[in-house]
Amino acid sequence: MTGVTNEPQPASWLSAIWAARYRTPARFVALIALLLPWTTTGVTFALVPWLIAFAFVDLREFPRSLLRPICLLPIALVVLAAVGALWSDAAWPERIHAIGPVAKLLVIPLLIYQFERWPYGNWVVAAFLVSCALLMLYSFAVAIDPDVSLKLYLSRGPYKVESGIAVRNYIDQSQEFGLCAIALVYPIVTLFREGRVRIAALFAALAIGFLANMMFVVVSRTALVTLPVLVVVFALLHLQWRAALIAAGAMALLAVSLWTVSPHLQATVTKFQTDYERSMEGNSTSISGMGSRLEYWRKSLRFIADAPLMGHGTGSIRGLFASVAVDADVDPLHGEIVSNPHNQTLSVAVQWGVVGILVLYALWFAHLLMFRGEGLACWIGLLVVVQNMLSSLLNTHLFDFTSGWIYVLGVGVAGGMALAAKTTQS
Repeated sequence: MTGVTNEPQPASWLSAIWAARYRTPARFVALIALLLPWTTTGVTFALVPWLIAFAFVDLREFPRSLLRPICLLPIALVVLAAVGALWSDAAWPERIHAIGPVAKLLVIPLLIYQFERWPYGNWVVAAFLVSCALLMLYSFAVAIDPDVSLKLYLSRGPYKVESGIAVRNYIDQSQEFGLCAIALVYPIVTLFREGRVRIAALFAALAIGFLANMMFVVVSRTALVTLPVLVVVFALLHLQWRAALIAAGAMALLAVSLWTVSPHLQATVTKFQTDYERSMEGNSTSISGMGSRLEYWRKSLRFIADAPLMGHGTGSIRGLFASVAVDADVDPLHGEIVSNPHNQTLSVAVQWGVVGILVLYALWFAHLLMFRGEGLACWIGLLVVVQNMLSSLLNTHLFDFTSGWIYVLGVGVAGGMALAAKTTQS
């Protein structure tokens, strides 16, 4: 009796490998999303195999894809940073180093092209959500018992460990948790309307977990400012006016309740007032977060006035602050030397002037327009852009590592998915 084998022939193996060339890049992007909340080095290393895998996809339409504003504007900002190094007075290592935070925007056109054509974007979204959920659980565990923290992070100091900051810093953690919590609102509402109550309840529990961590463990003041705005955006876009009013009342009641039961939230909000009062007193021997920011902004505006059109060049910020600094022992506030004015617009304007501001705001506006419409991809992409714009009032989150990569992945992956959905509908 002759046996029958189901082993694929060599041609079938080659076909399977060739077909997988579209799934493999998506797997590596999902890996990047999985690693992003935890490690910077892992993200950097995961980019290399993704770029190699991306080179094997069908790139015949890629040059045409780059001609769209959503792709041209990130490239334009990177080119401006590279060209701006030519008229900077900073040392060349500082100029080259300053190009790095901007260069990651080059990934956006690649991601848009990839996920506009091959439907694996949900892998990336799921990977980031799962990773943030694990980080949230780990943060709760560290807050309850700091001894569970890995030895690798003990060097960060007892304050951060006891506060539930297991990885990196509280600003990045709050950005990630806030984004996930609000992003889950759309599928929760959709699933409840479809009668899929169990899955909706699971997502709701996860969103509550993220919010509880922010309210009772650690939260950044930037997140406290951006979170209500993101909720208002959802209400305006996806709820009728009566439902929006009810939701606003419920949010106000929830905020009062949380304020009553969360000493941590009270301390964080109170710090707004104390920092403001200290900055208004003009006591230069006492440095507060708000006072430092106000000082950075005042100096940055003077730097911009000196070179309004093209700026002082890439990597020039630290040298400019050093040129006007006083003795830090005598006046700590006015003696601070920084390379980050803690405002995205000012950071761009100091280095590249009005030209840089126009490119930056055109980039944000083009990406906002890309996410007009219904669907989870449009909702996620809109949240990512709005969150980045709002948080960039107090930080340089487009150029920072974690927040910047959240923007790159969110706009690139969700943008490709949104464009693909619109093409299918038309």
